[in-house]
Amino acid sequence: MQNPFGNGNNDDNNDNNNNQQNMIPIPPNFATVVNKETGQIRIAKVGFSFTALIFGWLVPIFRSDWYNFLCIFGIELIVGMGIALQVNEPLDITFPIASNSLNIIWMFIYNMMYFKHLFKIGYVPADERSKELLTEAKYWKENK
Repeated sequence: MQNPFGNGNNDDNNDNNNNQQNMIPIPPNFATVVNKETGQIRIAKVGFSFTALIFGWLVPIFRSDWYNFLCIFGIELIVGMGIALQVNEPLDITFPIASNSLNIIWMFIYNMMYFKHLFKIGYVPADERSKELLTEAKYWKENK
């Protein structure tokens, strides 16, 4: 992926010698995956998702990850209804309690859910570093 911010020298954007210099810097705990059919690229963190802890089901909305959004929101709604039945309170009181409580679980598993769903729909690691990172985190298993 080419650096959209440039490096001040527009003449060298297509030069193979400056390929690494024009790349977007990616933190060491982020992996890049690509869909071989469409060429679409996704970059996301591997490991804990502190944004899922803070924002809950809004994170899949920001990532356009509708499958995991429906999974997360559905589970939170079911747990909220269960709590409402147990304590005899309305859902508008128990749903935020369930949602905020489950955010702790989503913090640990959301990024794994996101990558595993991407792999099911045809994404693969884009480079060797991402492949090693995803394999080490047990998100990716090489098809042999």
